[in-house]
This record gives sequence, C-alpha cells and structure tokens, in this order.
Amino acid sequence: MGKLSPLASASATRAVLEAHGLTAKYSLGQNFLVNDAILQKIVALAEVAPVDTVLEVGPGIGTLTMALLQHAGRVVSVERDPDLSAVLAETLAPWADRFALVQKDALDLTVDDLRDALGRLDPPETAPGKLVANLPYAVAATVVLDYFERFPSLGSATVMVQKEVADRMAAVPGTKNYGAYTVKLRLYAEPAGRFGVGPGNFFPPPRVESAVLRLDRRPLCGAGGEPLAASTLKAAAIMADAAFANRRKTLSNSCKTYFASRGAQGARIAAALPQLLEQAAVDPKIRGEALALEDFIRLGTELEALGA
Repeated sequence: MGKLSPLASASATRAVLEAHGLTAKYSLGQNFLVNDAILQKIVALAEVAPVDTVLEVGPGIGTLTMALLQHAGRVVSVERDPDLSAVLAETLAPWADRFALVQKDALDLTVDDLRDALGRLDPPETAPGKLVANLPYAVAATVVLDYFERFPSLGSATVMVQKEVADRMAAVPGTKNYGAYTVKLRLYAEPAGRFGVGPGNFFPPPRVESAVLRLDRRPLCGAGGEPLAASTLKAAAIMADAAFANRRKTLSNSCKTYFASRGAQGARIAAALPQLLEQAAVDPKIRGEALALEDFIRLGTELEALGA
C-alpha cells in the first residue's frame, strides 16, 4: 500500500502549522499523528469502504481525514478549534465534495448537525455508520459512550485513546479495569480488535502510551428476542454506577449507599434493595466487579419494575 497521507510526518505537520501561524495546543490535547503505517492500520482495522460515511472527531490538520477520504465515500469531521478550519479547507481541498466540517465541541454534536453537514455533500445523505478518530484524550471515554447512546446509525467505533482508557473499554469481569464505565459501554458495544501506539508516533509526543481499539455495536435482546428498551439500558447503567460506587463494599452495601444519598426516590429504592437483588437472582454479598453484563441487565430490569 502506498502512503495514505503526506501529512503523516513531523516535518510536514510542523510546516502546515507554521504556514498558518499555529502551534499544537496542549489545552485541547492536540497530538498529531505522524506515522503513515499507523494510519494504514487504523483504516484496515475499521474496515473503511467506499460505501461508508465516516464520522471523525478531532481531525487536526487532516492527517487521518486524508487517509479516510481515500477509502470512504464521505467523511464528516467535528473540530472544536476554530483555527483549524482554514487549515482543513487547504489540506483537504481535493476532497471538498466528499468532506464536511462541523465546527463544534464534540460533546455538543447533534443529529441535526450531522444532517446539515451531509446536506452540503453529494447525495445520498447516509448517516455515519462508523466513528474513526484520533480522539482528544480528555474526552475520549465520554465521546465513545455518548455517541453509541445518541447516534444509532453508528455500527462501530475505531478510536485512538490513552492505553488506560482502552483497558477500561475492553476490561472483563473480575479485573481491576472493569468498572461502571465498562458495563455502560458494553450495553451498546463490544471490543473487536486492538493495537498499541507509542508516543513517538505523534507530534508533539504525548506523555502516555496509546492504543487503537475497535468497538462493534451489539444490540442486546430480552428473553423473547426483542431488543431491550432504552429505559432498560438506562436502568442497567444506573445499577452499574450503584454497584461500583464503592468498590470495597459488597454489592448490597455499595448500592444502598448510592441510592440513600439520592433523595426520596433513592431512599425508596434503597429500602427495596433486598427484594430487587433477590428478584434479579444476584448475591448481595459479592462485589460489583464479579458481575457479568447479564447480571446488570437483570438488575436494571428489576429497577425499572420498581418504577424508578
């Protein structure tokens, strides 16, 4: 495979920034990828194809975007830094008919924003099916879970994140990295591939190890085969927060502490916990990290039955 992006070197990245009077902004977590071989591995892991509309967060100067545009049908990128709009208009000019930029904080992105951006491109207006991004590390975990929750068209996310975040995303029950976040993410998606990326692949180099992780959406179904309702998923997420509110406590005590501090409604749930745990067939004396996803779904179902 030939080089995907001529921007994928420290010298080229520095030259583009200097030409626009810019430097990397540490406050925005800007670490630009400068290894084309990593770009190739990202595109391959994400299985980007001409039929795909790809959503990217934090395109920077367009290094990964350029690689995506050579494989995808269209790319919509969300960038918070207003100084990079002119840079992207220049570096991605050859693909202007297939690239749209949303100038916004990624956490504020809406379905309407995506629809408007895609409306500026050639039809059909296909909603993004894949998230592929070198994510700003400060918001990476939040963005991935939030997007799986709010953008049902996304079938997968292939994202560069801090290694510790990838460990949390891919953790299994009984391990130290398994927690409420892991459970909440697993309600929507499961890991489907990973590789590590060292600091030397970025300009400037971050002080942490990174990893690219692919997550595939996996709709969860009830006993009858019907997809679980959004309200059930939300209730299961609440039970995950409660179970891990204090990792050193038993499930019963952690949940009781969590709900007891949440007003009259929480106090009502705390009082009903023995019955809730019994109905869900979960041992109150174990700890949250011992519970599998199916346990949290049963707990969420019983919490929902309480009218919570």
